[in-house]
Amino acid sequence: MIDRDAYVEKAKANIDKWNAEIDKMQANAREAEADAKIKYEKQLAEMRKQRDEAEAKMKEAQQASDAAWGDMRKGFEQAWDSLSESFQSAMKRFK
Repeated sequence: MIDRDAYVEKAKANIDKWNAEIDKMQANAREAEADAKIKYEKQLAEMRKQRDEAEAKMKEAQQASDAAWGDMRKGFEQAWDSLSESFQSAMKRFK
């Protein structure tokens, strides 16, 4: 189903963007002072967890049959929006 494929491609693109942000913040964490480094590591762990959840949702969507995709689309969209907001919120704490 083209609709599902579009969602999966969008999810992949966002996950790639998140991976780039995590890598950039990891580099910043390496340069940070000890106290700041603990904060960075905590935020990075949270962001990685959210990224992993997003990847799991994306794989679930990829593997769904066309009939199942129709039923799970709304749930996928809600879950993705929630994960995206959480990731963005965590990212803002770095800035």
